[in-house]
Amino acid sequence: MLLQKRLLSLFSILVFIGSIQAKDYEPHKKVLYKVINGDSLYLHIYQPKLQTKPTAAIVFFFGGGWAVGNPNQFYQQSEYLASRGMLAISAEYRIKKKHGTTPFDCVEDGKSAIRWVREHADELNVDPEKIVASGGSAGGHIAICTALIEGHENSNENLKISSKPNAVIGYNPVFDTTEKGYGSKKVAGREKEISPCHQIKAKLPPMLNFHGEADKTVPFENAQRFTRLMNEADNKCELVSFKNVGHGFFNGDYFTEGKGDKYFNLTMYETDIFLSELGYLKGKPTLEKNID
Repeated sequence: MLLQKRLLSLFSILVFIGSIQAKDYEPHKKVLYKVINGDSLYLHIYQPKLQTKPTAAIVFFFGGGWAVGNPNQFYQQSEYLASRGMLAISAEYRIKKKHGTTPFDCVEDGKSAIRWVREHADELNVDPEKIVASGGSAGGHIAICTALIEGHENSNENLKISSKPNAVIGYNPVFDTTEKGYGSKKVAGREKEISPCHQIKAKLPPMLNFHGEADKTVPFENAQRFTRLMNEADNKCELVSFKNVGHGFFNGDYFTEGKGDKYFNLTMYETDIFLSELGYLKGKPTLEKNID
């Protein structure tokens, strides 16, 4: 009986600690940024600590093949960057399973999110010229598209305000929507229209992309080709690759329970360095690069 009571007490403590940890990643607030066809879309906002001067902002888009997914995929990343002094946002956007939409609608929503943040920069206390688009997989594709795809804007918005970010960070993003990449059947007949590899031009914002060399969903070749084409067009584009890892490797233990934080730490450390080099963060990363 005594042993059972001790085990129950230990279990209660662990549940309590787990709930505290999970609560730590909850956004400070959720703000409506778009209503379309009766659907309301929100930004899950993490406010920086001790915020005085306008800060940089980053908008994350979750992955899920433009069909499924949830903003909580980037709660852990948002919490970390907010602790470092940025306004961090994990954005909702329309997805096929819930809204019956296409990847083209996703790109439009991504642009709407970036535009909304820039339009409301004063009330968010952010610098409108330091807005980063980011995301994983299909969400990474959306982030890249906000920077290089023309059109696909919502005509009901103030189009005088740019929807283009000032920098982009992708976590195994979709680079090619033709049969050589991922998602060609989802954009059938329009395979190159929102395919980043086929829309590269000069004067794009700086980009940092992470990719696993063993990725079977988005071929590593796509990441290499995109990087080469970007650099050939005189754009700044860096690729950080990881051996023996596949798709979605960057997720931390919060989103993929039991996985550990090894690759979360590695990718966020490099993310921090990239943002610091741009002048969007100050000081050194506050996490260790090689801790599991």
